[in-house]
Amino acid sequence: MKKMQAQARDKSTEISADLAARSLTGTARTRSHELTQRKTLHKHDGTLREPGWSRRPVQIYSRAGVKAPKIRLKEWDYYLVVGQGFGVALTIADNGYMGLNSVTFMDYETAGSIDKSVPTLFPMGKYGMPEDSTVPSVSSFENSTLKLRFDVREGTRRLSCRYKKFHNGRDFACEITLAEPDMDSLTIATPWAEDPLAFYYNRKINCMPAGGWVELDGERHEFNPYTDFGTLDWGRGVWTYDNRWKWGSGNGVVDGKPFGFNLGYGFGDTRAASENLLIYDGIGHKIDDVTFHFDKNDYTKPWRWDSSDGRLEGDFVPVFDHATKVDAKILCTDGHQVFGKLTGFCVLDDGRRLELKDFFCFAEDVRMKY
Repeated sequence: MKKMQAQARDKSTEISADLAARSLTGTARTRSHELTQRKTLHKHDGTLREPGWSRRPVQIYSRAGVKAPKIRLKEWDYYLVVGQGFGVALTIADNGYMGLNSVTFMDYETAGSIDKSVPTLFPMGKYGMPEDSTVPSVSSFENSTLKLRFDVREGTRRLSCRYKKFHNGRDFACEITLAEPDMDSLTIATPWAEDPLAFYYNRKINCMPAGGWVELDGERHEFNPYTDFGTLDWGRGVWTYDNRWKWGSGNGVVDGKPFGFNLGYGFGDTRAASENLLIYDGIGHKIDDVTFHFDKNDYTKPWRWDSSDGRLEGDFVPVFDHATKVDAKILCTDGHQVFGKLTGFCVLDDGRRLELKDFFCFAEDVRMKY
């Protein structure tokens, strides 16, 4: 074991030295195509103008630019906020022929969760989801059971929810404020090779300090902005029918600075760009392809993570598998969002190595047909 650890240290040292040398010559870049100029997302024919990734959302999304039928257009805002031993996920989604508005409370210590959702039929744009993730806006849903609102202002995102009779006949409530510093995030524009009108335009924001509270069964759970963070998955797109993807994300503090990452693969045609980005102290560091090695028959067994450029390696020990399965013939979901602790290392663009020890995060394996 000690010999293996020594070999791993030697390997990472070589990687760090190589990256540092390459950064001096301006060659420390991945093969991913980075977008820096502001332009419309779509061409006049409805195909993506320029697939790739960016640190800030420079491509302009517009429903008018989508040429696929409205019933196929998917627009969603998903927030995951993780506290000490608990977490909450809030979703507002207009998926064309179906709306899905959901609340999930997760207790990582007991490995339990409560999932509730309010579906609607054929919203097809009636939710009025924002077309821009960077400007002041409101995403909201309200009926007799659920009141859910995401209020975006400069530098902050406020999440409010009231869900009647959520658990044991008692209501769920939360008021959460996420600070949004001026920092890099991951935005990606991905096509599908088999359908020129299909696309995935997605922004993932990590490292948003979380304050506020969640109330369940009469017990209030507080968020601490010094230790707790929120993640936003802001997506707009037209997908093909049957897809399977891997996604990993986590936030925390490493060496006194905010650190987070977004990892993903398997979704669409990613030849132009992957969605793998490390964020340290507000700066994004792009890495190459990432692979999760796991037992698909038992997601609670230890995983191994690695990247093709050797800049991310670690052992992921699950503590909770948030599994969901729906089989409604036409609509099917089989997903495992596995929360756990990552121990390993990552390497920044300048060759600096960050040690990760029991870093709380998640990785998921999802197949969806809809």
